[in-house]
Formats: sequence, C-alpha cells, structure tokens
Amino acid sequence: MTQRDVVFPPTRRALYERNRYSPAVRSNGFLFISGQVGTTEDGSPEPLLENQVRQAFHNLNAILQEAGGSFDDVVDVTLFIVDPASKFDTIWNIALAEFWGDAPHPTVTAVGVTWLYGFDFEIKVIARTPEGA
Repeated sequence: MTQRDVVFPPTRRALYERNRYSPAVRSNGFLFISGQVGTTEDGSPEPLLENQVRQAFHNLNAILQEAGGSFDDVVDVTLFIVDPASKFDTIWNIALAEFWGDAPHPTVTAVGVTWLYGFDFEIKVIARTPEGA
C-alpha cells in the first residue's frame, strides 16, 4: 500500500491522532477533507449553532490553507445537519455571507441526520489542490 499524503492543520494534530483519523488526504490533484464540526481546540462543541458553523468553517479553512488552498478550491460540499428544517437557513446564510461569497458556488448536498456526536452541523468537502487546479 502506498503512503497516504495526509494534511494536518498546525494546531490540531493531537486531536486527530487521539481520534485516529486523517483530517485530509491529497490524491490525484484533489484534497479529500474529513467532516469538520464546530469544535474548540480541545474537541468540545461550541454551544451555539452559529458558533458551531463558524468554527467548523474556520477548522476547514485551516486544513485548506495548510494544503496551500482556499475556499475557492472547494468543488464539492456535503453538509450533515441535525434537524435541517429548523437549522438549514441559518447554516447556509452564514456559509454564503461569510465564506463562499458570490457565485459560482461549489456543488452542495445537504443530508439530515439524527446524531452527530453532540454537534448540530458537519461539513465535508473535496477541493482541488493547487497543483491539480
């Protein structure tokens, strides 16, 4: 088996090692990023939905930057939401206004789930790597 080209954000490596998964893996011109939730540095959830969303995007951005990319490189997004009927608009308004900006936007799939380990929102993305752009 070939060695995975793993990308770790600078301040959260211990969290990923403790939970035994890779935050992101580069492969064939793409960066596959594990789902990001609104955690503080110690892994605990941000209590308010708005803060969870912003923190999840900040955690995502740290991985993108470590790989030499940005939100502009994201091509595909999957959102996991507990109770999407009451939370989707809040999440999507923050995402568009503060992180994605103007169209064209990446593709998006939103999935309603019943449980996210105590979180309300998770975002998983696939991005082009700078050398793959």
